[in-house]
Amino acid sequence: MSVPFVLHRHPLSPTISIVITGICSTTLLTSGFAQAAENRDGNNMPAELPVVQVTDDRIANALMPTEGYTASTSRSATKSDTPLLETAQSVSVVTREQIEDQGANSVQQALRYTPGVFTGARNGFGNRYDFISMRGFGGVGNLDNIYFDGLKMAGDVGGYNSLQIDPYFLERIDVFKGPTSVLYGQSYPGGLVGLTSKRPLFTPLHEIQLEAGTQNKRTVRFDFSGPLGDDQRIAYRLVGLASGSDSQFDHVENERYTLAPSVTLLPTEDTSLTLMAYLQHEPNSGYYGWTPADGSVRDHNGQRIENDFFDGEPDFNGFERYQRLIGYQLEHQINDAWQARQNFRFASADIDYDQIYSSGWVGDSNQLNRRVASADESLHAYKVDNQLQGNFATGPLEHTLLFGVDYQYQRNSGSWRFGAASPLDAFDPQYGNAQVTYGAPTNFIDKVEQTGVYLQDQISLGQWRFNLAGRQDWADTSTAYTNLGMASESDSDSFTTRASLLYAFDSGISPYLSYSESFEPASATNTDVSGNTLDPSEASQYELGIKYQPPGSDDQYTAALYHLEQENVSESIPNTPFYEAIGKVRSRGLELSAKLHPTEQLSLIASYTYTDMEYVETNDDTEGNTPYGVPRHMASAWGKYEFSPGTLNGLGFGAGIRCNDATWGNDTHTFDVENYTLVDAMLEYDFGTLSRDFQGMDLRVNAVNLLDKDYVSSCSSATICHFGEARNMTATLSYKW
Repeated sequence: MSVPFVLHRHPLSPTISIVITGICSTTLLTSGFAQAAENRDGNNMPAELPVVQVTDDRIANALMPTEGYTASTSRSATKSDTPLLETAQSVSVVTREQIEDQGANSVQQALRYTPGVFTGARNGFGNRYDFISMRGFGGVGNLDNIYFDGLKMAGDVGGYNSLQIDPYFLERIDVFKGPTSVLYGQSYPGGLVGLTSKRPLFTPLHEIQLEAGTQNKRTVRFDFSGPLGDDQRIAYRLVGLASGSDSQFDHVENERYTLAPSVTLLPTEDTSLTLMAYLQHEPNSGYYGWTPADGSVRDHNGQRIENDFFDGEPDFNGFERYQRLIGYQLEHQINDAWQARQNFRFASADIDYDQIYSSGWVGDSNQLNRRVASADESLHAYKVDNQLQGNFATGPLEHTLLFGVDYQYQRNSGSWRFGAASPLDAFDPQYGNAQVTYGAPTNFIDKVEQTGVYLQDQISLGQWRFNLAGRQDWADTSTAYTNLGMASESDSDSFTTRASLLYAFDSGISPYLSYSESFEPASATNTDVSGNTLDPSEASQYELGIKYQPPGSDDQYTAALYHLEQENVSESIPNTPFYEAIGKVRSRGLELSAKLHPTEQLSLIASYTYTDMEYVETNDDTEGNTPYGVPRHMASAWGKYEFSPGTLNGLGFGAGIRCNDATWGNDTHTFDVENYTLVDAMLEYDFGTLSRDFQGMDLRVNAVNLLDKDYVSSCSSATICHFGEARNMTATLSYKW
């Protein structure tokens, strides 16, 4: 059957007139993206779909929804809508459908099937932070590699006041691997995670979800969007949730309330303005403790600690957070060649934190030493990114030129208190009688300010693709301990570059070679024994890869080899408040991925990661060692099958397997953490196949760690190890109209 789609031009986009011929059962292209739509009559699908007028956005816009598991474009690597097949660096995209099918409750969970990414650091099932390690960098202690709508998330300025976005509010997640400073400024060398929020649609959308699951989980979600008025000039979106649950760990609860309103205005044919807010309150924000290696990785006095053990106190431990993000995205088409964009966001967050946590065994007894930490912090941040993009030709060369100036300012202030708490028997815990002793409070103010100027030229010559980019950054950091009369400042600047070469064959094969750099300024508190702030760490990467997408297919295959080095790496000097540069860390590896559709009903995702990482230069006996929490091998596969019309019409199921190699438990290699393999599963049913009365209603059941594997996901020292996620199941009932 032949189905025509006539796509009309948005004022900001080039003229588009496309006719798509093929078999389409459930999809219409609307609002410049794939919008699921169905019109079933019992088990019979319609013979023909109508012509659809698209009037409100670009086709294949990387900010808009994507159908299925495969995205075709991304903005993360170039800050422009560039086809992934023509992007000469590794970019993985997790779409909205994949997030839902795999039942991800956090960004960290959503990346479990992404090559080059390790999500086993620091309780990846928690509801407080997203710790993400890429190519061996990041993980525990790194919250600085997450961007939201193109701007760095506020937080990680020192202290505990970092933010988290719930994945229900996201349209997609882009993982851009390798150094990224040339477009984004100071960053970790492993890469960045780009979150794209749900945006207003000019086609009506209404969704309500009810979710229930193990650990007494209960959630209500809603997502409403559509035009305001008949002139297609204003559209709104309102997304929200209320969620609560117990936890894998005794005496721990999660609670979250979130609202995200947004409005898109089209005041002229050449201008688009989207106003966005994200408001979140978490009265309780999950578990954040740990256990020693003895008792979790290996026996202690012939016993193992249960994976639901709570090392704190029920009436003491708590983490309450308010976060507010308000901003806009402005686009203006100056003429046929030039476009200006400005992204701005203000963020504020307040936390109230109290925690008693374990700190190793009391001799050979079953008693755990415990420490206590409390914090009251307030954060304010401003971020703005100004871009001017030009599309033009110089002789046979076609250019996409991007000039940008960005600025960020963050200020986090508050008070900390640290101390000791009475021990706890790990195998027979008795709560309620803890004695807590605090030291003197510390009042602090941490500030970060950065300005960057960047220029990028994407050049096409026939089937050749060149990318040349450079950036100059100026970064200032300062820390003041106001009640102690101590203060320190750090000023640094850096110039970073990126260059790449790619050839796009007609067959869909695109081999490429790229070079990129990054830098990361030292904190103002990272001073040597002479009181001098350490030099910024710098990183560089060479990457050789190949991408393949058969013409006319959604299948994608990628392979990448990389060599990544970071210099001026620093660490604390034991038993002192000072730091020192320890030298160099090197990571090199191979990443393979595939997204394919062997039949119309079957979708598959597979990945393999090999990471060879070591300390190349150090000031101790760790030289040549692999850092803790870096698996050498990782592999995963996920498949989803949807039954075609027949007896099982409307039924779908999915299953996945994740394999993680053993990791070292500390940098000195005194012990390791065993490898583990996990199985996930999903079952869904579309009630609309039964009757028109149930049109738009479906049920999905997710199981994570289906076989209930008891394991330790990672350790960072002999006293800090993290249990993996125990089996949990959720059932989600959705209704769309």
